[in-house]
Amino acid sequence: MLTAFTAGLMLITISELGDKTFFIAVILSMRHSRKLVFVGVIGALAAMTILSVAIGQLIAFLPKIYTHYASIGLFLFFGIKLLYDASRMTAKTDGKVVQEAEKAIDVSENNLKNSNTNLAILLESFILTFLAEWGDRTQIATVTLAASNNATGVTVGAIIGHAICTIIAVLGGRLIAGRISERMVTAIGGFLFLIFAVVAIFEKT
Repeated sequence: MLTAFTAGLMLITISELGDKTFFIAVILSMRHSRKLVFVGVIGALAAMTILSVAIGQLIAFLPKIYTHYASIGLFLFFGIKLLYDASRMTAKTDGKVVQEAEKAIDVSENNLKNSNTNLAILLESFILTFLAEWGDRTQIATVTLAASNNATGVTVGAIIGHAICTIIAVLGGRLIAGRISERMVTAIGGFLFLIFAVVAIFEKT
């Protein structure tokens, strides 16, 4: 369980820092109540984590050898892809994720017609975060971890990792948002996925 907890915590904390959901929390916290944004964002991320772990547990019913090599393949794929993406990033493209987050929020708030009720802010934070996280590499990685590790450990580790990133985004996002290098975060995430791939290779099937 400790291994699963550590894996979930490390993977989420490093991968989510500077991700689209991170900047959604940053921007929303600048426009609305930080408490409401935090509750909405962490609620969405916790729900996505539980859903991803549940999917991983269903996949775990497949023969162990299939899930083992599928895990290795996915970690290698994402590791190589992230390193490739980082190598192609330039100063002009380094803020692309922030622009995508701002665009998604602007569209959402136009649809809400500038409603600033507590419920509207909670729903906006929850829905924007949930949609941004759906199909994201961290969701797939969480599914992969849950398919071959202790479900409780992965769930708790991943949720705490999400909470750490969300707290940083909501409380200190204004100060650090402009200093985060998407290229560096992407490269670190790529190396982390490769490390998980190597660890998975040496695990017993």
